[in-house]
Amino acid sequence: MLKILLLFVVLIAGIIFGPLLAGHQGYVLIQTDDWDIETSVTSLVIMFVLLQLALLLIGWSYRRFIGTGSKAYSWFSFRKRNRARKQTSMALMKLAEGDFKEVEKLMSRNADYAEQPVVNYLLAAEAAQQRGDEFRVQQHLERAAELADTNQLPVDITRVRILLAQNENHAARTGVDELLNQAPRHPEVLRLAEVAYTRTAAWQALLDIIPSMQKIALHTDDEREQLRQKAYIGIMGQKMSENGCDGLKNWWKAQPRKVHHDNALRVVLAEHLIECNDPETAQTIILDGIKRQYDERLILLLPRLKNTDANVIMKVLNTLIKQHGPTPLLNSTLGQIAMQQGQWAQAEEAFRNALKQRPDVHDFAWLADALDKQKKSEESAKVRKDALLMTLKKDSVIFEEPKKSK
Repeated sequence: MLKILLLFVVLIAGIIFGPLLAGHQGYVLIQTDDWDIETSVTSLVIMFVLLQLALLLIGWSYRRFIGTGSKAYSWFSFRKRNRARKQTSMALMKLAEGDFKEVEKLMSRNADYAEQPVVNYLLAAEAAQQRGDEFRVQQHLERAAELADTNQLPVDITRVRILLAQNENHAARTGVDELLNQAPRHPEVLRLAEVAYTRTAAWQALLDIIPSMQKIALHTDDEREQLRQKAYIGIMGQKMSENGCDGLKNWWKAQPRKVHHDNALRVVLAEHLIECNDPETAQTIILDGIKRQYDERLILLLPRLKNTDANVIMKVLNTLIKQHGPTPLLNSTLGQIAMQQGQWAQAEEAFRNALKQRPDVHDFAWLADALDKQKKSEESAKVRKDALLMTLKKDSVIFEEPKKSK
């Protein structure tokens, strides 16, 4: 740069002093329609140099002005960033206190200068939702979406979470469907999907996301199994409502073996079949489940079966008594089935065996009925008296006030 400047100075000096030394300055004529401008070459060069100097001065002044403005802008930006950082820290403290009004105010103020402006606006939106200010919620979400640019996932997750908090369940479900297309194994997306699908009774959709939950170890094995059973039970209720008993049975036939071997689902299926007056299919479902695995929930359904082959049921119960022992439940159930068939002596024996192991008001009442049918009035009266005394004793224990310590 210095060499160029020296060369420029030498060139100007040559132009100026060369003609003087030679005795010829010459002249320059600039002619227009209305003007004739005459000057010497030396004067023209001097004016050119002055013009260049003036331009250099203007450029230097402009650069200084821009530099000063940039420094001022940097200073103000630093101050706002520092203030935004302090306000974000204060907002987190207020969040722990549950002061959502202050949280929103501090998070949104100078949020554009925060380290993570999108996060500030999203937290401000959730704080506004806690206060019930839907206008501010949308305002903060829109600003967060603008700043997020291509990474809209955090914004969409927050929007769905707010919709669920506002009980906008169907809108939340639509949002969840879109989120699952973007991030099918995102833990928070799956949690939100679980809530949205449960609230909208989208049981098949809930079943579909359980494998993804398993792959990322979301929930324990027991919790996922309970969720799966809940979804299947919901589907059975829908099939029953939409297509009746035939639709439910056709759906059950189409299910895999793992579903058929789930006794919890068999219990619900049998209950639906009993409700729609199909005791024969219900009996088959119950007895197949009991033969495969002893389950008291299925045994409790046996007395609810009407107009079925009671001899088959009694045979299965006697087999279970031999295998698992004369438990109170098995004896009580056997007694109820015997009563339905008018086998009063067998019913009496079964209820007495059940009562030997544990007192039960229902078994006392059924035993008394069986004795009445056999014309054993005195024994029946005694059983009813014992049942009444037992009931009164239980009531006195329940309502007895604790003794005051002296």
